[in-house]
Amino acid sequence: MQGRHFLQIPGPSPIPDRILRAIAMPIIDHRSAEFAELGNRVLEGCKDVFKTKQPVIIFPSSGTGAWEAAIVNTLSPGDKVLMVETGHFATLWKQIATRFGVEVDFVPGDWRHGAEPAAIEAKLLEDKSHSIKAVMVVHNETSTGATSRIAEIRKSIDAAKHPALFMVDTISSLASVDYRHDEWKVDVTVSGSQKGLMLPPGLGFNAISEKALTASKDNKMPRSFWDWQEMLKHNNAGFFPYTPATNLLYGLKEALEMLKEEGFDNVFARHKRLATACRAAVEAWGLEVLCQNPAEQSPVLTGVLMPPGHDADRFRKITLEKYNVSLGSGLGKVVGKVFRIGHLGECNELSLLGALSGVEMGLTAAGAPHRGGGVDAAMAVFEDKQRINQTAQ
Repeated sequence: MQGRHFLQIPGPSPIPDRILRAIAMPIIDHRSAEFAELGNRVLEGCKDVFKTKQPVIIFPSSGTGAWEAAIVNTLSPGDKVLMVETGHFATLWKQIATRFGVEVDFVPGDWRHGAEPAAIEAKLLEDKSHSIKAVMVVHNETSTGATSRIAEIRKSIDAAKHPALFMVDTISSLASVDYRHDEWKVDVTVSGSQKGLMLPPGLGFNAISEKALTASKDNKMPRSFWDWQEMLKHNNAGFFPYTPATNLLYGLKEALEMLKEEGFDNVFARHKRLATACRAAVEAWGLEVLCQNPAEQSPVLTGVLMPPGHDADRFRKITLEKYNVSLGSGLGKVVGKVFRIGHLGECNELSLLGALSGVEMGLTAAGAPHRGGGVDAAMAVFEDKQRINQTAQ
């Protein structure tokens, strides 16, 4: 098809040309002083993204690997943890924990809301013996477009005076949604490279607190590839205990520079602005946003419910074939019922408006009942923002 493909899935996100060029650098000796300079730079630079002064460990892995690393470095077989069913990815994290012999108290959810801080506090207050070793929450549930209120959950843990570790999945929120590892007293933050960091898949991250590091010295879970202690021993000099993904680290260095140039507050504001415009379009079409609480609606993606009797995957197929727009599929309990519009990473007003035009035409081509004017509604959001800025000047 002619023209540029609109990749509007909620990750992997489009890769900027600057990052593609950085990844295309020649390979270097990963035991050299030149590599140590690169290693030190990205290991330090990642701290700014997580808003932490503590170590950030980089694995050559997907986000799933980073999940596993968080589990095997802090927990022991038979330990009990508290998790919340916010969607498909919370369910997958639960499955991994269960495979390692961890007992999961999985608070049921409707896939239309984030984790409820009050429910977590109530569970922790019931746990008089402090048998719960960790609270594990997905910050931005990619399958639903709902974010969880991490700062409020931290307050709930503190209010319950519970010593559990606090682990948070930021795979689809890091570098797109405001996140504060140190301020919110998170013990392990899990993330990946292919979303807000605008890289290909292949890097997994663990930001770790001193409390988590202490737990890793006493827990009984076997590990080798994922071992924090071995990683940190080599990271101190800018190296890794095994062959690193050197060219992805070149890309990470460029991504960190791009984020710093734009400014994190500007990055977060841009994502919120794009999300507001996208949801204005959905409302104008007469469709329903999957996430029901406006305060929890994600700046990263918008999950949209198809009208009853219409298949979301058929609509996505038609939209791709006719207009070269890729939209996210429904996952788990919402397969065929939901499509997802990503607006993260390298995305601006015109990118989103082009994608929304494809969605609106795709709805017509698929015979899905809707009103017109969604693109106009999104444009109005951007124009209002421009007028506000002009008035301020």
